[in-house]
Amino acid sequence: MKTRARFGVTFRMLAVLVVLGVVAFPLYWMFVTALTGDEALFSGTPQLLPDFSRIGVFADALAQGDVLRWLLNSFIVATGTMVVAIAFGIPLAYALSRFSFAGKFLVALALFFTQMLPEALLVVPLFAIFRETGLLNSLLGLILADAAFVLPVVALILMGAFNGIPREVDEAARVDGARPAGVLFRILVPLITPAIAAGAVIAFFTAWNEYVFAVTFIYDKELQPASVGVAGYIGEQDTSIQTIMAVALIFTLPAVAFYLFAQKYVVAGMTAGAVKG
Repeated sequence: MKTRARFGVTFRMLAVLVVLGVVAFPLYWMFVTALTGDEALFSGTPQLLPDFSRIGVFADALAQGDVLRWLLNSFIVATGTMVVAIAFGIPLAYALSRFSFAGKFLVALALFFTQMLPEALLVVPLFAIFRETGLLNSLLGLILADAAFVLPVVALILMGAFNGIPREVDEAARVDGARPAGVLFRILVPLITPAIAAGAVIAFFTAWNEYVFAVTFIYDKELQPASVGVAGYIGEQDTSIQTIMAVALIFTLPAVAFYLFAQKYVVAGMTAGAVKG
């Protein structure tokens, strides 16, 4: 039995390492490519180990163009989208979960069907609206567009979390004198922390990687997010592959870091929710 148990633990560890290697390999390959010289890059034998003598390519990539400004714009847009989506998603999900009204099923169904619409289909009407309201070529307009696109997903995730909480919790809070807003924000919201963290991650990633809205609504280079700026490097004859890979890796790492940061709160929220439930 002990041998089987040890074999099972070893097998699981190997499986985790294999999955981790598959997931992390694209990042590693971008890192290696950025540190590969031209001669080795176009040789028939791929270089599997990084050449750390070329580590300065990352400093050169940051110094070239408006990379830091693009990253800051992406962070502003992604963070703003996350805040707006969560701020509107919580009351919307609570209303769909706890209140009964005419057309409730149709509203939930409409939220679901909005995810079947491609971004390209929404560009023209949003462009017309933003032109009339003065939101073109502004980070605020891009935040609102991204938040509107991801809000249905966030609301459906949070609605499922609210549905998992017994209504007796609401009734007990009201008996103790809590107002409706207090029931929502002081009692229920802490119980759905894992769902809020998941919705925040989805909203942040959606806005961080979004390209169609950004390239359409933002035409000032200083306001472009990194997704548009990095795409602009592709095809430029004076931009080396190493620089493109370095910029792409720099663009990817903040999103990975945010996911690792949020994952801790997802796990902590799941534990807290289990205890409180």
